[in-house]
Amino acid sequence: MTSSFTGHIAGIGTAEGTRIVIGMWDESPFGRFADAMVEDATGHRTLIAPRQDVADFVATTYSFDEVRIEPVDVTRGDTWSVHSRSLQVWFTPGGRLWVAPLLRLVPAPLRRSELWARICSPIARRLMPGVQTHGSAGHGRTEWYAARDVHRVTAAGATWYDRELGALAPVAPPVRFGFASSPAQPTLTSLTSYVR
Repeated sequence: MTSSFTGHIAGIGTAEGTRIVIGMWDESPFGRFADAMVEDATGHRTLIAPRQDVADFVATTYSFDEVRIEPVDVTRGDTWSVHSRSLQVWFTPGGRLWVAPLLRLVPAPLRRSELWARICSPIARRLMPGVQTHGSAGHGRTEWYAARDVHRVTAAGATWYDRELGALAPVAPPVRFGFASSPAQPTLTSLTSYVR
């Protein structure tokens, strides 16, 4: 059985050293929801999920040191904002990344296929270090990504437990939640994630 999650992933780094990956899912087996993965400067990895069922699924797919159940609210517009009890993030999407026109050339049925994701993964890793499109989802499962569009993030700010994290910075070092990181350049990616 294959589960699909369609929406957006934002990956940002901060001057303080904390890196944040936010999933904003419009369609999923759990309905519409958002979650956040936070890796602080010490390497401590925290999942923030809105409900226990979401947390259980995500925590068996990726690796965390801590899981927090908190409502996660998202506002979209010229500037996007994401709020939970412990995390507040805002970011501004800018122009499309150079890879976006190439993604749009791929026919949708091919883009969604696992074979295509497996073929693209080593190419993606070479062109955008840290990025992979196919890998393990743990417990004998496989995950792959089908990206449709990618925008650079031009400005962002965040607080974590009421601590200001400073200016926007690269997602460096790469985050260690799963088989891949988000791009080092802060981005907002439109995609579908598949887990089988």
